[in-house]
Amino acid sequence: MSDWNPEKYLMFKKQRTQPAIDLAKRIINKDPKTVVDIGCGPGNSTVILKEVFPKSKILGIDSSENMIKKARSEHPDIDFQVCEAQKLTGKYDLLFSNACLQWIPNHEKLIPDLMEKLTQGGTLAVQIPMNQDETLFKIIKEIASDSKWNFQNTHFEQNDTLDPEAYYDILSKYSSEFEIWETVYYHVLPSHQHMIEWIRATRLRPYLDALNDDQKAEFESEILKKAKNVYPITVSGEVIFKFRRFFFIAKK
Repeated sequence: MSDWNPEKYLMFKKQRTQPAIDLAKRIINKDPKTVVDIGCGPGNSTVILKEVFPKSKILGIDSSENMIKKARSEHPDIDFQVCEAQKLTGKYDLLFSNACLQWIPNHEKLIPDLMEKLTQGGTLAVQIPMNQDETLFKIIKEIASDSKWNFQNTHFEQNDTLDPEAYYDILSKYSSEFEIWETVYYHVLPSHQHMIEWIRATRLRPYLDALNDDQKAEFESEILKKAKNVYPITVSGEVIFKFRRFFFIAKK
């Protein structure tokens, strides 16, 4: 599997960072001495944490060397390390994760493990996309099911979540108190093509890695064609892309 591309990811930096801002504002009354940003990417969410908690010792971790390299170059005043969430060691007052955990399997084990890495009274704050029912992602799944792509013989990264009720049950067992909520962001994009650009560096990445250049173009073209049929153009000439995100804050 290819490494992540920070430049493509940051094409929609404002939209991708807003959920991190919204989550951080919900824990602004905390006073953590130690903070880890899990799946920090190019550091856009870590910067928010530094602004909200200027006195905290903050570490950004990501499994992508490309993302960490970009984060270090853009934010030399913050500590970043290549590290998988499951391999994080130590105890921390705040574990923060914006749009990362959906790439890690077995949340029934992952979330309790992360709770164990908190100091007593510490906080786990998480945001994960939850778009299995969004039309664009159904289109991708439908097109990818065609045998001509030979995806049936390809191993893909995890990119999924549990139902909100399942997270409720997990958090009920492993936290002293918690809150869960979700937000649907209505992203206004200049065109249908920009919808493809949005998902190319994330949801489409595993599929595109398994295809040659001609197949990549054909795969994206088929998705674009179907998207144009179901996502109307607004009176202003733009396209609205709905993006559902699930949040929770849990205290140890």
